[in-house]
Amino acid sequence: MSRVVVLAARPQGEPRESDFELRDVPDRAPGEGEVLVRNVLVSVDPYMRGRMSGLRTYVGPYEIGEVVDGATVGRVVESLHEDFAAGDWVRTALGWRELGVAPGDALRRLDPDAAPPSTALGVLGMPGFTAWIGLLEIGRIVAGETVYVSAAAGAVGSAAVQIARLKGCRVLGSAGSPEKVEWLRSLGVEAFDYRETSAKEALADGIDVYFDNVGGEQLEAALSALHPFGRVVACGAISRYNAAGPEPGPRNLNLVVTRRLRIEGFIVTDHQARFRDFLAEVGPWVRSGEVRYRETIVEGIEQAPAAFAGLFHGDNVGKMLVRVGPD
Repeated sequence: MSRVVVLAARPQGEPRESDFELRDVPDRAPGEGEVLVRNVLVSVDPYMRGRMSGLRTYVGPYEIGEVVDGATVGRVVESLHEDFAAGDWVRTALGWRELGVAPGDALRRLDPDAAPPSTALGVLGMPGFTAWIGLLEIGRIVAGETVYVSAAAGAVGSAAVQIARLKGCRVLGSAGSPEKVEWLRSLGVEAFDYRETSAKEALADGIDVYFDNVGGEQLEAALSALHPFGRVVACGAISRYNAAGPEPGPRNLNLVVTRRLRIEGFIVTDHQARFRDFLAEVGPWVRSGEVRYRETIVEGIEQAPAAFAGLFHGDNVGKMLVRVGPD
């Protein structure tokens, strides 16, 4: 037997621990072509909130009573797939569970000598890839431009500010605590605490690109600050994920016309063909220390719901992870 976390109820507003249930489930042996994996770290991500609503967006919703699926890294326990052996580190989509069986063809082997396996869930995984695609493919940043990133101390934001800086841009970033601001400044970011300084004030000199992780007031301020022909990379809107109903959009959307702005949303899985290109560029930066990362790690599978809820209160610096097994 091993433990899993299932969705017990659809959250109303902010997710609560009572919306989830910890269960013991029987383990099964792998079949032909399958691999039994013991999870070490599981990911909690803001996009999961939309899947809990019951509505289909770009991906299907979670069903009540089903394990919350998502990205994990773990160790192979038993393999009936020729490409994997016991002890291998792998990246999976097994979700919030301690142990699980997955098709070998769906796994990605990780080299712990090249980078810590945890980075496959953060700076060298979906969050880092999202930042890279958003800046290069959607924002089309150019050296010398000014780029503003909201939620800049999160998993995606902290990768975005560093990639933009390495591409020769002036980078501004907002965060919600003095600790986060201090870390961002150590990365070469002109950071500010949005609880103390308004984005309107901080962006008074103007920007060329806005990497939006927040939406709401931050988006409205950025639209006012964008130079003509500026771009908005619409990555996320965490300030709105728990809204009980529709809320007014930015009141200055007329600027999209008068300043000839471009707003473009994207889903990173549409760009999977570029993942190796991303690793080829960002991997060496991580190994050399040119791109730094932080992780907030919560201990125990039973803490996954609390860790998830903490994303909406800014409890994490960098990537939020839950450790469910030993390394």
